[in-house]
Formats: sequence, structure tokens, C-alpha cells
Amino acid sequence: MATRPTFLHRDLSWLSFNRRVLQESADPSVPLYERLRFLAIFSNNLDEFFRVRVASIQALMNLKHGGAKSLGGQPAKLLRRIHKVVDQQQEEFGEIFRDQLLPALAQQGVTLRYPDNLTAAELSAAQAYFQQEVRPLLQTLPLHGEAPPFLHNKGLYLAVQLAPPDDIQNDIQPDDIQDDIQAPPHCMMVSIPSPPLPRFVRLPSADESSFPFMFLDDVVRLGLPEIFPGQHVLGAWSVKLTRDAELHIDDEFEGDLVEKIRKGLRRRTTGDPARFLFDAEMPKPIRQALRQRLQLGKEEMIRGGQYHNFNDFFTLPNPIGPQLEHPPMPPLPSPTLDRAEGMFDAIAQQDHILHFPYHSYHYVVRFLQEAAVDPATQAIFITLYRVANNSGVVAALIAAAQAGKRVEVFVEIKARFDEEANLQWAEELTLAGAHVTYSIPGMKVHSKLLLIERMEGETMKRYAYLSSGNFNEKTARVYTDHGLFTAAPELTAEVRQVFAFLIKEESEPTFRRLLVAPFTMQKRFQELIDREIAAAVAGKEARIVLKLNSLEEPSMIQKLYQAAAAGVQIELIVRGICCLNPSLSELRGRIRAISVVDRFLEHARIYIFGTGARQIIYIGSADWMTRNLRRRIEVAFPIDDEAIRQQIVELIGLQLRDNTKARHLDGTHNNHHVRNQLEPVRSQMEAYEVVGKW
Repeated sequence: MATRPTFLHRDLSWLSFNRRVLQESADPSVPLYERLRFLAIFSNNLDEFFRVRVASIQALMNLKHGGAKSLGGQPAKLLRRIHKVVDQQQEEFGEIFRDQLLPALAQQGVTLRYPDNLTAAELSAAQAYFQQEVRPLLQTLPLHGEAPPFLHNKGLYLAVQLAPPDDIQNDIQPDDIQDDIQAPPHCMMVSIPSPPLPRFVRLPSADESSFPFMFLDDVVRLGLPEIFPGQHVLGAWSVKLTRDAELHIDDEFEGDLVEKIRKGLRRRTTGDPARFLFDAEMPKPIRQALRQRLQLGKEEMIRGGQYHNFNDFFTLPNPIGPQLEHPPMPPLPSPTLDRAEGMFDAIAQQDHILHFPYHSYHYVVRFLQEAAVDPATQAIFITLYRVANNSGVVAALIAAAQAGKRVEVFVEIKARFDEEANLQWAEELTLAGAHVTYSIPGMKVHSKLLLIERMEGETMKRYAYLSSGNFNEKTARVYTDHGLFTAAPELTAEVRQVFAFLIKEESEPTFRRLLVAPFTMQKRFQELIDREIAAAVAGKEARIVLKLNSLEEPSMIQKLYQAAAAGVQIELIVRGICCLNPSLSELRGRIRAISVVDRFLEHARIYIFGTGARQIIYIGSADWMTRNLRRRIEVAFPIDDEAIRQQIVELIGLQLRDNTKARHLDGTHNNHHVRNQLEPVRSQMEAYEVVGKW
């Protein structure tokens, strides 16, 4: 009998999470266009995984010392396991798309047309579109030039095999190409210009209930004879290159970090290859020629289908109507905040909590807008990690700075894939008069904090907003998060200490109520686990409930194992990576772990220790990963208000009872749905109803 691993590998666990996303695309109870979007999310997730994790593994494989240790094993072996799992998932992906979604779309009249099944009218329209819209944007790149062709990250290309004019009469076919390593002649790369053009081209139809579309890739295929006049097109196969997304800053502690990040962003566009996807039907000689000319390793060559970038299915037009998408769930109001004359009055009277995406985010923007025009407001402090386009949050900060308020903004410019946007926002804020502080070398600031200082008579009073989610109006519509408004002096004073550290006013802050990584958070969590262990040993009811995005830190997992062995009942809700193995026999079933994947992305972090009068609840920004607890500024805040505590307990209870969208997490990565004979519970939908009653 195989020994169950004490720790599950983080990368394999992440791939298991992405399969949960894929499962949603296969669920017939999910609206059709939402199933397509889950395919798009799966595809986009996988691209990012290769750009970040796989690229890092490949880089570590080249290290003579330390690479294997940092991965917890042999990098080459790990990479083979990853590719095996990805191949299986890609096969499942293709089956769902071909055998389920395409027929379901066809039943609605939405069809994808291909070059070999076009009507005369469709062919004429596609050719006209090619001439008018596509051809001016095309780029052709020779495979056999002085320098290898440069392929843009995630760009779509066709590898086109041509025969010279003298060979046209011989009617050479792709099967005639010999399987040798010699590069075949006249091979060209042709770009698919999406963007800027849409990936799906609408074709004409005489039937009002028929909606044919065509991949832009196939419009380009139809135009290949015009691109290469006088040459015989033997075949065209789609390819896509994914590049390493790491910035690879050599030293964060010396020199100008902002300028180093700018240079790193410029280098990212030319990063090392992490994955080269190619059409599995591509002949071996062409594949070998591409690998040789693009200087690709064997491990970077990944077989795929005829079409790549399935994240573009986010953009497939829906000509049918909203019945093929999720029913609308309008953001809910907060009656107590709406009744108040202003945000400051409401917060001064009591704490308030918002539950996203169920509540409207406009209260956060309103809080800042009122502060911007409030004569009593002296200063605004905020951390920005990921910000929405056309951000109302940033607009209010700019207005406050222009009104002469002190505006202190800490911008984390190492937020992966948001670095460029964050630099731009920082520049706009600086121009408006805000004081902007940038990333701390060797550390990310991931906390979500807003503090406003206000003179009320002769007294300075502080108001804070603390959250598990970013200051981002867009993601607040699709991520589950919680945000607390409070004027509690002990909490707001400690929030001010966090900012004092961030803007370099103080080097050694102290905290009693807030849990702040890397200062106090991990130690306090361990103490709270020990508290439950002591209760269990004493024969009392002992319980821990954790809701996290990821659970990976070995010392915290070991602590949870210790607690379970002592008799503590542990419930885990982990969206993504879970390196803890609940299946270990020595745990005696005392750890239950589930993951909820549904309409909204579960993003909140909630930590509950104890029961009844002993219960302590924190909400925060930190997962239990090594990076969060030791290399990031993270903040978790206590929930003191009894009514708010009951709301959190009720929402967590819904998720723990979910038997519709919850999956069991165990040592097998099978992602079996939670199923029982109890009344069906779909926690996200019921949460909307519950929040609407508060």
C-alpha cells in the first residue's frame, strides 16, 4: 500500500484547483456562455501558471546548486509530472469543448464555421473581411533568416509550409515531407492579428435564428494564397509561445527599485520561452525546424489543438440573449449606511461590514469622496495593490490631494501583471499632489488598508476601512471579500502604525490587536492553535475554521496536524493550493477540507478559533503561505462587534454546508463534489439572499 504524502505538492495542488474550474465548464446546470467563460478562465490560468511557475522550475533546472532543494525534489521529475497532468486536463478540455459545448451552442443557432464547410455567401464575406480588415495588419516572418523570428508572448501565429513555384506542378503534399531533422524549405510564420481584431468574425446568414462565426485564424488561412502568390501552400499549423513573466530584478536593495522594475517590464516582453504550444497535426520536420530556430528545449514543446488562446472565448458574442448567462444579481444596499447623513457619522456610531460582491462597492468610493471635500479631513492613507481601470478610488484620492489634503499612498509596484498600471496610477497621484511611496525591497505590501484622520473640535479622530480585497471596483463585483468600517481607537491607532512603517516614519512598530506579517501574524496564529489544543486536551470543545486562498506554509500545516491529533476539529475552505493532506490516517478524520468554485471567485481570508464565548474571529489579506507570513506586509483584523461576528459565522456556515458547488480536498486530487441527502445548499446564491435581509 502506497504511503500517503504528509505534504501535497503545491504545483500539483494548483493544477487540481484549475481542474475544478474545468469541471464547471462541464456542468450542464451552468448557463452555456458561463461554461464557455470557465473554459476561458481555465486557459488563462494555465497560461499564467506556465509563465510563472513552470518558467521558474525551468530556470531552477539550470542551477547547479539549490534548485532541487527549493522545489522539494527533482525539477525534471516535477516538470514531467506537471506535463502529464496538463496533458490529461487538455484532453478533457478538448472533449468538453467538442462534445458538449459546440453541440449545445449549435442547438441555440450559434455555430463555428470552418474553411471546408462554408457556404458561398460565407466564403465571400470571409474573403472580403480578409481584404479589408485583416491583410493590412498581417506580419510575415521567415523561419530561415539571419536571425530567428521573434514571437510575441501569447501571440497567435500560423507556421506555414510552402513549396517553391517549380514544385507546384509536382503537387507536393505535407505527407511527402520526410521525417528528418533537416529544416523544410520555405517555412514562414504569419501572425493572427487578434488583438486588435476580434478573435471571432460574424458571418452572414439568411436565417434569423442562425448565428455563424469563424475563428480569425481561419480567415487568415483562407487568405494564405494571396499572401504568398505563386507559391503552393502545403499546410498551416497554429502555434503560440508563452514567455517567462518574472521580472528577474537582480538586487532590490541597491539602486532605484522603480527604474529596475521599469526595465524588468521591458524585458518581460522578450522573456525566455516557458511553453511553445503547437498543433499536434504539425509534421515532425516543421516542428523540429521551429524548435531549432526558436532555440526551444524539449520540455517547452507542448502538443495542443488547432486553436490556442481559449481565453478569447470571453469575447464570443452572445446573439441569443441573457438567458444563456448568469441571471443578474444587482449589488445590494447597506440600509444602515444609506440612512446615515454621511459615512463619518455612520462609522462613528458603530462598526459596519460590507460583503462583496453582494454589497455595492460604492460605499468605499463614497467614503473617500466625502473625505476629499470634508473640511475636517486632514489626511488620507491608503495601500494600493491592484486598481481598476477608471478607478473611482484613485479619482477621489486625486480630488483630495488637489483640495490640499495630505494624501499618503503606498503603491505596490511588484503586484504581478499590474506593475505597469500601478506605475501609471502612481505618476497621476504624484502629479495631483499626493505623496506616493513605492515597494519595499525584498517584500511585498499585500495588506488592504485605508485610514482617514479628521479633526473633530480639538480632537483628531481616525476612521479606517480594512478589507480582505483590493481597492478595485471591478473585482469587487466578482470576488467574495469582506470590508470593515471602524472608528475603534485601538484598531485605527494600529492601522496608523502600519502606515508609519510603510512611509518610513517608524522602523519598529508594535501591535496588540492587529495581526501584522511579518511581525506578529504567524506567532499569534500558532498561539491561537495552541489555545485550541489546550482546550481539547482539557476535554473542552475545540474548533478551528479557516477560509483561505492557499494553504502551503509547512510549519502551519504541521501545527494543524498537531491540533487534529490532540482532538481539535478543523474545517478548511481552501479555494486553490492546499498542501495539507486531510486523508492521513493519524488525523482520524478530524480535518475536513473543501473548495468552493462557483459564479464568484472566493477571495476572502477568514480565521476562526474556538466556539461560543471563546470564539475569536479575524479577517485579513493573508493566505497561509510562506511568502504571505514571512515576506509580505499582511494585516488581519479582529471582528469585535457581535452582530458582525454572527454574520461572518452564518456566511461561513453556508459554505461548510455547501453540497452543490463544494468539492472534497484530499490526497488524491480527484475533486469529488460534496454530495449528501441534506437539503441542497449552494452557498454563494444563498449568501446573496441572506445578505439582502441584513
